[in-house]
Amino acid sequence: MPVPRRTVLSSALAGLAVAALPTPAAAMPLAGGSSGGSPVEVFAQLRRTLIQADNLMGPRHVLPAVQQRLVALAAHRKAARGSDAERLLELETRYEELAGWLAQDAGDERTAYGHTARALDASHMTGDRDLTAYILGRKAQLAADTGHAHDALGLATAARRTARPGSKLEVIAAMHQAHGHSVLGDEPAALSGYEDALGMLERADDDGVWGSWLDAAYVRTARARSMAALGHYEQAADGFRTAIAALPSAYRRDRGVYLAREARALAGADDRQRAARVGLEAVQIAAETSSARIIGQLSKLDAALAATPREADVPEFRAALDQIVLHPQA
Repeated sequence: MPVPRRTVLSSALAGLAVAALPTPAAAMPLAGGSSGGSPVEVFAQLRRTLIQADNLMGPRHVLPAVQQRLVALAAHRKAARGSDAERLLELETRYEELAGWLAQDAGDERTAYGHTARALDASHMTGDRDLTAYILGRKAQLAADTGHAHDALGLATAARRTARPGSKLEVIAAMHQAHGHSVLGDEPAALSGYEDALGMLERADDDGVWGSWLDAAYVRTARARSMAALGHYEQAADGFRTAIAALPSAYRRDRGVYLAREARALAGADDRQRAARVGLEAVQIAAETSSARIIGQLSKLDAALAATPREADVPEFRAALDQIVLHPQA
């Protein structure tokens, strides 16, 4: 019997995720020494470089490097004492969180949960309340993205309880709470949550460390995603289109995520031709970045467009999606 197209796409997407994530590498030579810097300085610089590389190449190529550095970093920490050990533990926490994010973007939920859980444990050992609040927020985001809405709301509430009042971390937690309410269908609580987040953002302290990227436009983009979850597709599509227009060109993968979400919202609003056209733009970025977050959204768009496979632009979108999911580049 013919296999349903959606099953084929879902299986292929899972295969991409597995292929993208190799098993953790053996320990690399320890950093420092000949590099001219202390281990703390070297690992901090390496982390910044890996984040930049992720923006350019995507998680498939960067995650193995992060996992390798984690092995070396843990070895350094265990050999260190005093303030050096404390700073290395904080760095290890940040590396674990970064690995969790990369695994999430690559579509490997199990690896993402493992790294993020270890990051949360390590954050408690550091005693850094800000770090713990941030990672609780990341766990809330991961839970929401993987379909665990009640966990997402609970983790976001914990993040807000932990965050310093008046900090941008509190704003981030409020946003996660609002989205948690939206995926649970509580529209009044979701809308109220975003209004709270915008008001808090105006008064929030900027400590130069946490949430440097957070602005009103980011909050409104998050709100657009929640509008889609609540079934307000036209508002959601408008919100994503506004976000895309304001997005710096360097944020290539974010552009792909927003395009894919806009396309899904347009399909929900029954504007299928525009949905396919916007989705085709997102396919091109998905091919460049191997981002499972983009491809997952496009797979759902494909299912939404299945009822009108011959409508203008729909065949081109579906053929392009087949090419990157069923026949990815080596």
